[in-house]
Amino acid sequence: MQYIKVKTIVSQAKNNDNWFGINYNMNIYQGCCHGCIYCDSRSNCYQIIDFDRVRAKENSTEIIKNELRSKRNKGVIGTGAMSDPYNPFERKLMLTRKALEEIDSNRFGVAIATKSDLVVRDIDILKRIQSHSPTLIKMTITTYDDNLCKKIEPSVCESSRRFEAIRKLSDNGIYVGVLLMPILPFINDSEENIKNIIKKAYESNAKFVFSYGLGVTLRQNQRQYYFDQLNKLFPGNNLPQRYINTYKESYINPASNNKKLWRVFKEECEKYNLLYKMEDIIKDYKTNYEKTQISWF
Repeated sequence: MQYIKVKTIVSQAKNNDNWFGINYNMNIYQGCCHGCIYCDSRSNCYQIIDFDRVRAKENSTEIIKNELRSKRNKGVIGTGAMSDPYNPFERKLMLTRKALEEIDSNRFGVAIATKSDLVVRDIDILKRIQSHSPTLIKMTITTYDDNLCKKIEPSVCESSRRFEAIRKLSDNGIYVGVLLMPILPFINDSEENIKNIIKKAYESNAKFVFSYGLGVTLRQNQRQYYFDQLNKLFPGNNLPQRYINTYKESYINPASNNKKLWRVFKEECEKYNLLYKMEDIIKDYKTNYEKTQISWF
């Protein structure tokens, strides 16, 4: 494991009202080894060299401890935007677990995005945090089909294991739901996929299913990497050319049946009484903390 020196880890979040009501961002690791073929974080604009190699931030626990103690305002700390906090190295290093201990002792809230079932290891700390502050787990699931999952997300646990993690978290009272994104045109953009993910989320006792755009974003070198993987994984389908014909070089690439999928998505969420609007999710997971002296909204 390579360690990189940094001066700060916990930063002020922008537009927190638009993304799960987080107030701060925290990334303990840099890079990701999950191998997801569509990952936007490969883009040049993020300036992460050798993205598939995970590096840890040196003295992260001590830096986080000092930064949290110096914050004048409590809030929800979001993690998992640029690197999964539960990558395979976390099992041994436990840097995310140590960060959660600091979040708990300093009485902040937390919103975690992950694709890994390793998150269930930290249920004990998550329960402690949730006893005093808003706590939210967002499990990213793009397909209900484990075989397709292993193609497009080759180095992380299958979707079925993620659904089981959701159930374990929910059974322990942790507020948890599904991030259904991205939707890859011509690959996982079927009504069957949307319906099955939402059904399995319900069966796993998820609180919500959230999706943004029902499509995929592509730019710079990330687009070329994605196209190369499509040729490798789906030979003979000429998927890159279909993307070029349909979207040119657009950053936003919505599913071709986008409007119909949105209708199905909303109908299925309402059928199973699952939240799907951002404002409703934020209100629901923060409501129990309204009467404290801290404003969580």
